[in-house]
Amino acid sequence: MKLVLKPAVALLLSALGICSSLAADPTPDAIVKNRNIDARIFLDDKVKADAPLAADCLAEGKKWLDKNAADAAASRKQDPQFFKDGGWDFERKYSIRSVVVDRYVSVLRDDYMDTHGAHPNSDVNTVLWDKSENKRISIRPFFTETADNGTTMKAMVKAVIASLKIEKKKRDTSETATEEWFKGVEPSLLKIGAATLAPSTETGKSSGLTFHYPPYAVGPYAEGQYVAFVPWESLKPYLTAEGARIFGGARPRGDADEQQ
Repeated sequence: MKLVLKPAVALLLSALGICSSLAADPTPDAIVKNRNIDARIFLDDKVKADAPLAADCLAEGKKWLDKNAADAAASRKQDPQFFKDGGWDFERKYSIRSVVVDRYVSVLRDDYMDTHGAHPNSDVNTVLWDKSENKRISIRPFFTETADNGTTMKAMVKAVIASLKIEKKKRDTSETATEEWFKGVEPSLLKIGAATLAPSTETGKSSGLTFHYPPYAVGPYAEGQYVAFVPWESLKPYLTAEGARIFGGARPRGDADEQQ
């Protein structure tokens, strides 16, 4: 029987914070569910509003679902006892972080994975999307050079590590702000970390770069994810004309709290 709430009752429940429990869960945009795995893909509404971006993310997400479903089936065949409490649980979410000069879209890709190990795991990666070309790009067009171990990348690494040390101090985890934990942050586009264009107090601009690190990347699992912020001013000497065009302003108040 369908539950129908009268307006007055609905208003009361809302005031008591109960309506959320009655609301339906979001519908996955792709799913694989069988005895081995329950895996889902979610696109936020802003991603869905951009059809080419949504199609790109969904295609990538479906490949991820299929791979994990195959891995789960193979794992059950090899050792069924690890599935006595049910199948694996996987989830991937795509959400837009910023849109700069109405062209460059930064997307966060957050993964959750539970394979019945000691604890569930999570991962974070990013997509930088060029709306004018309808394709993924890197941050390379914004800098005069991005060679491995080059001047630009070394400056970025220095700024990233400085930011991570600040974040660790805020969390009272300064004891892990060591070279050993930061050795994976290398002066290379492929190894420095997953980047996004940070939002700005100046409309349509980016205040700099944020680099996103999953658990274990720059600290123990218990410390969770980290986000390092590199203000555009520290990168100003290395910007191309396009880089100079898109950067400006400051990081909005609260953005650091939202991202950590």
